[in-house]
Amino acid sequence: MAARIQLPKDARAGDVIEIRVIVQHAMETGYRYDDAGKLVPRNTIRELICRYDGEEILRVEMSSGVSANPYLQFYTVAKASGVIEFSWVDDAGVRESA
Repeated sequence: MAARIQLPKDARAGDVIEIRVIVQHAMETGYRYDDAGKLVPRNTIRELICRYDGEEILRVEMSSGVSANPYLQFYTVAKASGVIEFSWVDDAGVRESA
């Protein structure tokens, strides 16, 4: 799995910034059958967290109703230079971050 993150090129302390992320994940609902007629097991991203300089600024709990390769857009206030990190876990227990 991978993620594409879009951030503003520059921001000053106090600026409201837009953050966009798209996470590449198949998001299997558990209701689809494969070519052999077997039920494809559910495997969706359960939780996605965004941290800004180590502080959690967004937590999303997802369900099977979310499309494949989920896209999120949100806003936060720039405090200072720092790292923005996304981490997520799916139903199979696979943890990823970007």
